[in-house]
Amino acid sequence: MSEKSRPYYFIGLMSGTSLDGIDAVLVDFCHDTPSVIGTLHKPYTASTRDELADLCNPGNNEIDRMGHCETALAREFAGVVNNLIGGLRINPDDIKAIGSHGQTIRHRPSNIHPFTLQIGDPGIISQETGICTVADFRRKDMAAGGQGAPLVPAFHAAVFSSHSKNRAILNIGGMANLTLLPANKTKQVTGFDTGPGNILIDTWHQMHHSTLYDDMGSWASTGSIDESLMNQMLTEPFIQLPPPKSTGRELFNAAWLENHLCHINQTPQPEDVACTLVEYTARTISSQVISNFPECEEIYACGGGVRNSYLMKRLARLLPDQVVASTEELGVAPDWVEAVAFAWLAKQRLEEKPGNLPSVTGARQNCILGGIYI
Repeated sequence: MSEKSRPYYFIGLMSGTSLDGIDAVLVDFCHDTPSVIGTLHKPYTASTRDELADLCNPGNNEIDRMGHCETALAREFAGVVNNLIGGLRINPDDIKAIGSHGQTIRHRPSNIHPFTLQIGDPGIISQETGICTVADFRRKDMAAGGQGAPLVPAFHAAVFSSHSKNRAILNIGGMANLTLLPANKTKQVTGFDTGPGNILIDTWHQMHHSTLYDDMGSWASTGSIDESLMNQMLTEPFIQLPPPKSTGRELFNAAWLENHLCHINQTPQPEDVACTLVEYTARTISSQVISNFPECEEIYACGGGVRNSYLMKRLARLLPDQVVASTEELGVAPDWVEAVAFAWLAKQRLEEKPGNLPSVTGARQNCILGGIYI
């Protein structure tokens, strides 16, 4: 077997702002295009999801509660890794490293002293898997003056760029973020959070149904857009901010939605609110594509929002001059792009290569991201 074809395995672990569970992916980077060998998703229990959601908002006794979640979550991460490689019959010694994003519980890039905090103790992950673990990817970028987010555009640029098409990669997780990839390589790659992705849609759905999300957007599609609520939500200052910018549950949450509902004369029917929230995500994404990348020709989407067919239809309607499709067409299934990205970031760390893009995060320089736990 030649050195070039020898497997070069990394694992990516991702738990995003949707708080739906843990994504684990085994990736082979022996060729230019990453090859996904196997995947595993473990949903969070209701109690774990509630504990994490509570930590995302200021409250009482946060340090003790964070310590409990930090340890418990790390053991869950390690268990998912062990189950993944066990099911694939991969020797842990053949895996170079795990790239663990952790669970974000606070992201304050605009504070006087900016900070970001992800939990899921990498020392425990390394100990319980026997695999080198790379974690804490965001704080070095923030130390260099960046927002620590979004980080995945560096991966998007490395893997999804085109030399012939002006292309955007759209991730619709709890928040939505865009990576703008000009075909002209003398132009900078840019990327930023556009605002809410699934977070408000899912929050409203959970308030009215026993399920976690609106499957395919079927409930929202029965409603009508309430323009009073839409116009009220569009007053949110974050939407108008120029890049670089990033956000999270600290801003877009149930209290944010309730506040905007209180500022309109008549509360719409629940299905109309659901419909309006889908439209809000679609409009805030499409308007920022048009204003920041008018030459865009193709948009490839990933994240859980791709499964909301009603949302995807609205995006396609609002962006008639662009092809709107899934990253499946680029060789990576949309559910696994972010986890693959953190496997790639672990690879970058071990190879002592930068993992951020200053044009995206606003950092003063390229940085090698992440701490290594052996």
